[in-house]
Amino acid sequence: MDVSHPTLDLKSTKSHSLDDKRIVLCVTGSIAAVETVKLARELIRHGADVQGVMSQAAQAIISPYALEYATGRKAITEITGDVEHVAFCGRRKEACDLLLIAPCTANTIGKIASGIDDTPVTTFATTAIGSNIPIIIVPAMHGSMFEHAIVKENIRKLESAGIKFIMPKIEEGAAKMPSVDEIVLAVERTLADSPLKGLKALITGGPNFEAIDPIRVLTSRSTGRMGEELALEAYRRGADVTVVHRTKMNVRGIRDVFADGFSDMKKAVMDELGKGYDIYISAAAISDFTVDPALEKLSSEKPVTLKLKPAEKLLDRVRHDFPGVFIVAFKAESLGDDALIDKAFKAMDRSMANLVVANKFGGIRDPEYNDVYIIKADGGIGHVSGLKSLVAGEILDAVSEYFQ
Repeated sequence: MDVSHPTLDLKSTKSHSLDDKRIVLCVTGSIAAVETVKLARELIRHGADVQGVMSQAAQAIISPYALEYATGRKAITEITGDVEHVAFCGRRKEACDLLLIAPCTANTIGKIASGIDDTPVTTFATTAIGSNIPIIIVPAMHGSMFEHAIVKENIRKLESAGIKFIMPKIEEGAAKMPSVDEIVLAVERTLADSPLKGLKALITGGPNFEAIDPIRVLTSRSTGRMGEELALEAYRRGADVTVVHRTKMNVRGIRDVFADGFSDMKKAVMDELGKGYDIYISAAAISDFTVDPALEKLSSEKPVTLKLKPAEKLLDRVRHDFPGVFIVAFKAESLGDDALIDKAFKAMDRSMANLVVANKFGGIRDPEYNDVYIIKADGGIGHVSGLKSLVAGEILDAVSEYFQ
């Protein structure tokens, strides 16, 4: 009776971004090797097939059984008559799609840079380089080792050969391995096969804050989560991404531009688009109204009347000034589905957006979920409900159709 490894029950439970991708995960003798169980399983949750390879030094830190548990495959700890390095990294149709060395010690970096292959990991790396298989290296070591001039030179040498590095976090005197999420995101981006690869995307997210007085503001219930998920998904697919919002994503590779109120948002968006973008996704809850703020805090001891002034429609301005950019507009209404869709089509006509995402707002929502209609310029209507990460994927699937 054939029984699959229980770890493989996790396959593609989070996403299908790495479906059919074969990844060799090489582990070297850094204490960060203890994180590789989490890393391997997360890659599998996104659809990857993972094969572990260990140096002898790595085996002194974690057992090969741990990596077998994590991947569902027996870890490779030596090169045998099965010529494992050629089987996985040679010029053959069964070769892996990516060689990921995480964590990678200074010693291993130096050996790879010098063409030395005296461990299973370095032998796999040498073979992968010769076969032009993509390689990602994630250094992890003591801080003073990472600052060594020759280690830095070796990293530059490997980068010039086309090898990608995910640089460590410098904390507590150590060059620590980045988070599992950051590594997985880099793997997804490296292996992305998307029409969005290489395009520039500008995304707005979150609420605007319009000052009423020096303390109080006029705002909305927007959490900014949808904009962040769109930014992650666009980056995952290979786009160069800038996000205009009032927070920070703190994701290396995604650029943040701060904008608080409508005037900040307008200036940031127009300035950025002037630099040349292919896609503009207006996911922010941009203020529909502005107000002249009081110079001093308003007294709470008597009624206050606020005069709200309609704000300019930023989408209209964007389309006028940048007629070639692909625009994704968002439309939120507290209406029934039919009325919501009708409003979305009218908004599309007015702003000449290429795509409108319409969602019904019903008060406080679960910040992780959304229920939207994706409306295309040709009249097509799609419906998607679920995690905002899933919704972001469906939206960018619709965008990708335009660029195919």
